[in-house]
Amino acid sequence: MSDTAVKSTPTRAWGLTSAVLLLLPLLLLGGVIALFLSTGGGLKLTSPAPVEALSVERTILQPGSIELVVRNTSPQDLTIAQVVVNDAVWPATITPSATIPRLGQATVRLDYQWSHGEAYNLTLFTNHAIPFTAEIPVAFNTPQPSVNSFGSFALIGLYVGVVPVYLGLVWYPALRQLGRRWMVFLLAITAGLLVFLGLDTLAEALEQASSVPTPMQGVGLVGVGSVATFFLLDAISRRQAGQGRSESERRLSLAYMIAVGIGLHNLGEGLAIGAAYNLGEIALGAFLVVGFIIQNITEGLGIIAPILRDRPGLRHLALLGLVGGAPAILGTWIGGFAPSPTLGVLFLAIGTGAVFEVVYEIAKLIQKDTSRQPMPLTVFSGLLTGLLLLWVTGLLIK
Repeated sequence: MSDTAVKSTPTRAWGLTSAVLLLLPLLLLGGVIALFLSTGGGLKLTSPAPVEALSVERTILQPGSIELVVRNTSPQDLTIAQVVVNDAVWPATITPSATIPRLGQATVRLDYQWSHGEAYNLTLFTNHAIPFTAEIPVAFNTPQPSVNSFGSFALIGLYVGVVPVYLGLVWYPALRQLGRRWMVFLLAITAGLLVFLGLDTLAEALEQASSVPTPMQGVGLVGVGSVATFFLLDAISRRQAGQGRSESERRLSLAYMIAVGIGLHNLGEGLAIGAAYNLGEIALGAFLVVGFIIQNITEGLGIIAPILRDRPGLRHLALLGLVGGAPAILGTWIGGFAPSPTLGVLFLAIGTGAVFEVVYEIAKLIQKDTSRQPMPLTVFSGLLTGLLLLWVTGLLIK
C-alpha cells in the first residue's frame, strides 16, 4: 500500500458569482428572444393569411339547444364571427367571449330546435373567414350528470372491471395446488397478458393522440406519460427491494403493482366505453362491455399469479381486485360526462408505462425462480399462451 496520501479536491461553496455565471446564459437567451419578438429579427416577411386553428372538444345537445366546447390552438388570438348550421347562418352566444386567447376555451351556444336522429353540420367562421366544421352524425340528448346516470355508468364499470377481475381471483384456491413448473408457466402467462395489454394501450394512445390539439403534442404526451410512469414505478420497486422485505412481501408488492397496471388499463377501457355512450353509439358501447367482460377475467389470473405460493388473506385479495377493476368505473364517468382527448391520451400513456414496468418486474421474478433450473420452453409457451389468450378474446371487441 502506498503511503502517499490522496488529496481530495475541495468542494467549492456556491456564491453570488457562481449563481450569476449559471444564470447568465439563460438571461442572454431571454434577451435574444425578446429582441426577436419585438423587432421581428430583421425579417421583412409577412404572412399572406393568418394561421388559425380551432378544435371542437365536445358537442352537447339538449332540447332546443346545441353547445360546442371549442379551444383555440392557433399561435394567436382567434375571433369567432359567424356560425352556420346546415348552410343556414344561425345566431350564437359565445362565452366568455367571441375572441378566444391562445389555448383558451369557449362555449358556443345555439338556440336550435334539432330533431332526434338527424345529422347536422356546423361551420364556425372566424373574422378572417376561415371555416372550422363540427359534425353531428346522429342527434340525441347528451348524457348529463345525475344520480341515475352516475349509477348507470358505475354499473357499466362494475361489469367491465370489477366483476371479471374478481371472477379471475376465484381461481386462486385451485391454482395453489400446482407445482413449481406450473407456477412459472402462470407467471409467463401473466407476462404475456400484460405485454398484449401494454401494446394495445400504446396503440390506442397513439391513435387518440391524433385528436389532441396540436400544441398539446399528443405523441409527446404519450412518451412523457409512459416513460415517466415506467421509471417512477421502477424507482419505487427498487426502494422497496432495498428495505429488506421478505420474499412473500415482495411477491405481494408485485401483485399490487400488477393490479395497478391492470387498473390503469381498465381506466382506459372505461374511457372508451363512456365515450361510446356519450356519442350515442349505444350498440357499440354494449358490444364493448360484453367483450371486455370476457377479456378481463384473465386479468384476475394475472394478479394472483405471483402470490400463489403464499396466503395473502381475503383482505388483500379483495383490495387487489378493487385496485385492478374499480378504475373502470372512474373511466366510464370521465368518458361519459367529460370526454377529453388530452386527458384520455395521458391516462392511456400512464397505463402503458405501468403495464410495461410490471412486465419487467415479472421477468426478474421468472429469472430468479428459474436460475437453478432453467425452463425456457415453459416460459416461452406461457408467454405465447398469454398473448394468444388476449388476442382471441380481443376478437370479440375489435
